[in-house]
Amino acid sequence: MLTIELIPDPELGGFSARVPDIPAYGEGATEDEAVQDLREALKGYIETFGIDDALARLSPPLTIRHIDLDLRQLVRA
Repeated sequence: MLTIELIPDPELGGFSARVPDIPAYGEGATEDEAVQDLREALKGYIETFGIDDALARLSPPLTIRHIDLDLRQLVRA
């Protein structure tokens, strides 16, 4: 399993997709198109630099936790 980041573009529309540890990016009008483009970019990366390089770049999974916090409230505190 691979964690990716999906980044919406509020000005132009569409999405970018990336793996934080590997310099490969995908773009598309939808999240699915961006992910598919990222797959192609990752394939190209692996063909160029090798699977060992790609795997060595991946960080171990982190624990992600969502919290309810309004950053504006911190300024007022």
